[in-house]
Amino acid sequence: MPEQLSARPLPAWVEPSSVFGMLEAEAADVFWLDAGAAATTGWSFVGTGERSTLPREVRLDRGAADPALPPFTGGWVGWLDYESGARVAGAPVAGAVEESGGSWLRATRVVAFDHSLGRAWALSADHDAEAWAAAVSALAGAREPVPMPVRADETRVAQARHDPQEYAALIERCRDLIRAGIAYQLCLTTRFTVRGAHDAVDVYHRLRTATPAHHGGFVRIGDRTLLSASPEQFLHADGGIIRTRPIKGTRPRSSDPVADAALAAELATDRKERAENVMIVDLMRNDLSRVCEPGSIRVEGLWVVESYPAVHQLVSTVSGVAAAGTTVGALLEAAFPAGSMTGAPKLSAMTRLHELEGGPRGVYAGCFGYIGADGTLDLAMVIRSILIEGELAVVGAGGGITWGSVAASEVAEVATKARAPLAALGAGMPVLWRSDILN
Repeated sequence: MPEQLSARPLPAWVEPSSVFGMLEAEAADVFWLDAGAAATTGWSFVGTGERSTLPREVRLDRGAADPALPPFTGGWVGWLDYESGARVAGAPVAGAVEESGGSWLRATRVVAFDHSLGRAWALSADHDAEAWAAAVSALAGAREPVPMPVRADETRVAQARHDPQEYAALIERCRDLIRAGIAYQLCLTTRFTVRGAHDAVDVYHRLRTATPAHHGGFVRIGDRTLLSASPEQFLHADGGIIRTRPIKGTRPRSSDPVADAALAAELATDRKERAENVMIVDLMRNDLSRVCEPGSIRVEGLWVVESYPAVHQLVSTVSGVAAAGTTVGALLEAAFPAGSMTGAPKLSAMTRLHELEGGPRGVYAGCFGYIGADGTLDLAMVIRSILIEGELAVVGAGGGITWGSVAASEVAEVATKARAPLAALGAGMPVLWRSDILN
């Protein structure tokens, strides 16, 4: 298989959902890295491939990709689970950990979509290029599917690893550890499960319609399917520049424009959220410095409020220049799991969270996306996501705990984050987690 695929521009725009529908019906393994419903910026990639392993030896200290081509022209698509990174970092882990560190495909057929310019490319091996481009072009003019309305089925209610009272007690234990100087911040998480038959495609269409995000995704490899509406870009690499965009700080959206603006303004100035965010920025600066040229680390944006359909988020951006010889494996060993999903100091935080959370995180708090054979990379955090395996669907949610955290507020934030993925599954929140009970 060639390192990079042959890229052919298509004569007319084709909807990503149409290509996905065709491939999903034909291929056992399929991916859709999704810039979001009705996206007007960014890139989406739909494709299939052969099962593979994490390409640790791909070098990131390369020149910039050809701007006339899509940023991904061949390589790997998949995910890494949280525990695989925690184990490499030296932290104890719960449950079995895959030796491969996750699930990956080596892309064989891809369609790349430039939402800014309304252009699309068919990518495949040379011998397959003409047939693949023709098959995709035949879909031009097809309409996007209309998802079934998002409704919670009253007979299907999610189960929670912790009830709100138990989670609040764990928050207080985190604050005790912070008081003792064992950690500065801890990203405490829990999980919700929904049992029963799930149509992953229908669930994903509901999820992306209700909560469109710039790093959404549907990735099916074997008997597991990851569905994500992630708003957080974990790692991006192109032209030897590595970036990370940690999120710390969340507020729910309001249907009242005045109240909504007030929520965003309050988030932007909240001392606790800003302190939590800057702690993770410092942690990510340190992580990137392990694989970047000395003196090249920059904070490109600090405490920027970004608004999504369900939430406002406080986002910062850190970048650095990849040191000579830096590989994908070296970058992940330095930076994964993401500091925004662990806390600080990282190893101490992961060790204590293992003791507190009472079970594995799995794919939640891991990362997913593409790794290009040419040294480009775009990986998102697995948050606001669902993992479906057989008749079990899992949704993780959590938040960063500092000394200034108020348990009731943190519990409400977890409910806010979990509500949309559970609704996409047609499941209601557990009774004790419902907003009318929490309030």
